[in-house]
Amino acid sequence: MSNLVDELVNLLDLESIELNLFRGKSRDIGGHSVFGGQVISQSLVAATRTLEEERFCHSLHAYFLRPGDMQAPIVYEVDRIRDGGSFTTRRVVAIQHGEAIFNMSASYQIVERGLEHLTAEAPSVPQPEELECDYVLRQRIADRVDEKIRAAFVQKRPIEIRPVDPVNFIDPEPKAPRKQVWFKAVGKVKDDLNLHQSLLAYASDFGLLGAGLMPHGLSFIDPGLQAASLDHTLWFHHPFRLDEWLLYDMESPCAMNARSFNRGQIFQHGKLVASVCQEGLMRVRK
Repeated sequence: MSNLVDELVNLLDLESIELNLFRGKSRDIGGHSVFGGQVISQSLVAATRTLEEERFCHSLHAYFLRPGDMQAPIVYEVDRIRDGGSFTTRRVVAIQHGEAIFNMSASYQIVERGLEHLTAEAPSVPQPEELECDYVLRQRIADRVDEKIRAAFVQKRPIEIRPVDPVNFIDPEPKAPRKQVWFKAVGKVKDDLNLHQSLLAYASDFGLLGAGLMPHGLSFIDPGLQAASLDHTLWFHHPFRLDEWLLYDMESPCAMNARSFNRGQIFQHGKLVASVCQEGLMRVRK
């Protein structure tokens, strides 16, 4: 496992401070507050730590309430709402400075046989081996990025992303609100589906709001833009590995009232393994 993946796994390894209470640290990946995917994934870890038997998350629904402070620890309080015969429900509240910054409900299920069908098809796109890494693309334009965000803009990440049709961060052109990226961990991850689910929860927040910016010719480094995740929903359909390539197909069907609605489907080996929906704040300051 690479050092970067090690660091991410360690970031998700929360400290247990009391029954149903956990504490986590933050990592600065750029931006003014804690990365939303980090809070989602740490909340999922906290909820999973309270399970009394082996079950796996099948869905989570979350709201971002306040920006997270990267310099302060985050306390995760888990409410054991229900332990049923087949399903388990947990509610998690993330707290900083005495206030809730995030809450999430997660549902777990035993592994069982049932009716199956699959109609979703992965889009036909170039394979990851044919595409450039997002890190390389960012390095190429680093000297044109504001010095205040340059270090974060070009830092290496534990999740490698290869966009099918890269966005021009400096001078984006308006285009249809749909994009695809390949992504995977940059190192080996141990065989633990709960861990892979937490890592996918982390990665699922990368770039989803960006689909809503595309029709307006904006990118995240635009100084007049205020963008942030407002809520996030994730459904897990089939087992997967985050250290193998996954295809993230994202689109934004609509935007209004300074909010963008975005959704995505995540495929591996042609099979739909997860679905995502999110609303994000998309405010342009004059």
